[in-house]
Amino acid sequence: MTVFEGTFTQTEGLRFAIIIGRFNDLVTGKLLAGCQDCLKRHGVDIDPNGTQVDYIWVPGSFEIPLMARQMAIANQYDAIICLGAVIRGDTPHFDYVSAEVAKGIAAAGFQTGVPVIFGILTTDTLQQALERAGIKSNLGWNYAMNALEMATLMRQIPSSQPS
Repeated sequence: MTVFEGTFTQTEGLRFAIIIGRFNDLVTGKLLAGCQDCLKRHGVDIDPNGTQVDYIWVPGSFEIPLMARQMAIANQYDAIICLGAVIRGDTPHFDYVSAEVAKGIAAAGFQTGVPVIFGILTTDTLQQALERAGIKSNLGWNYAMNALEMATLMRQIPSSQPS
């Protein structure tokens, strides 16, 4: 029996794309900071001019899945981290956007075989979003941990693609 587990220490040579929605940037900026802090503390060079992390800014969360798929099919990244915030308003817009973003991000990973991390906050209020982006804890850190674990885990799994 073989047990496969991702690690958080063998980060040399890993490449990440971080896709960030500008809409609700008060929240997404904080998620990005938490994400960068985690990656840096685990030995990843987070410098935008470096070789390990590329940053892609899109208008909002709805545009993230398309860009996640494009970055995944480029076959240059070990994991893609999607950061966004969808905050409920007075119309059903929240429900449509949240559902499509979740489906799109999942599809990007399934279609490409590249880990695509769902780092989209879906909250009822701005206060809830801010709490999850740093007031109480920063989920950006968790999203980076997920990416590290999945990237190192995928490197251990034998490829099932035909030769």
